[in-house]
Amino acid sequence: MKIRPASRADLEAIYAIELDNFSPEEAMAKEVLGTHIDTIKTSFLVAEKDGKILGYLEGPVTASRHLEDRSFTSRLQDDPHLVGGYISITSLSIAREAQGMKLGQKLLAAMKELATEDQRQGINLTCHDYLIGYYEKQGFVNEGLSQSTYANQVWYDLVWDNPDYHS
Repeated sequence: MKIRPASRADLEAIYAIELDNFSPEEAMAKEVLGTHIDTIKTSFLVAEKDGKILGYLEGPVTASRHLEDRSFTSRLQDDPHLVGGYISITSLSIAREAQGMKLGQKLLAAMKELATEDQRQGINLTCHDYLIGYYEKQGFVNEGLSQSTYANQVWYDLVWDNPDYHS
């Protein structure tokens, strides 16, 4: 299995996984995912095996400690002048046939490596209450109920602070 940056050629497979794992209200639009592939140069990763996309993890780099709803719907791009900042994960999704292979854990580890290499303050995300324990096992800290109202759902803010970050 290989973890690599996403390319435009991966969009159909990524979008199929997105639709398979998220409700219609929560799934990001295909055009937003495509724009993220084009504009988020360092923090859109795919897990691939034998030419098949098995999962992905993506999100823009922002200055905010907590994920903002606009990250799900806007055509965002990394700010090349941003010092520090957080990688805001808007989607971690694994193909059904690859679930149980610890691909989410591997993708998160790769994203942490990128955060360290790029001198980011950390990584943030929002999740449902039933996923808090999973992310805590990956080193994220639950910072409580999120202000996010994305898809009219209740979300929790989780943050991984980069222990190697020095401002």
